[in-house]
Amino acid sequence: MAAFIAKQMVGSQLNAVKGAVGGDGGDDENDKEKEEEAERERQEAIREAEERRKEKHRKMEEEREKMRQEIRDKYNIKKKEEVVEQAPQEEPNPLMRKKKTPEELAAEAEQEDLDDFTNGDPSSGNRKLKNSIETQVNEIKTQIEGKCSLQ
Repeated sequence: MAAFIAKQMVGSQLNAVKGAVGGDGGDDENDKEKEEEAERERQEAIREAEERRKEKHRKMEEEREKMRQEIRDKYNIKKKEEVVEQAPQEEPNPLMRKKKTPEELAAEAEQEDLDDFTNGDPSSGNRKLKNSIETQVNEIKTQIEGKCSLQ
């Protein structure tokens, strides 16, 4: 093990000295061409291996589906139909969600108000709605006045 490490450390320095003494410059270009060719071959081998892997998995899945179908036929099981429509998925990051338009916000607020205030007497619901709006407006005014006085 120690010999290997020593050879690695000293070997690169010896190769550099050999190149400086006996090098005519042509070897560097050939080395670069060889490296580029080797890289192209490596990439091609990777691509071919990936294609073989995908083909293998495709064949395996076909065989599995045949088995599944045989089992369904044997036990008279109907195949579940896959639903093509997908419900819109909620964004995992709440900061990246779609922003609601003012109309959508107003519609939601109106729906919430209807839920809260339509129970019981309609006139009492209107009074509650008016009072809640007035309190919200007053809170906003005090916040704005507080910010203005700080500046």
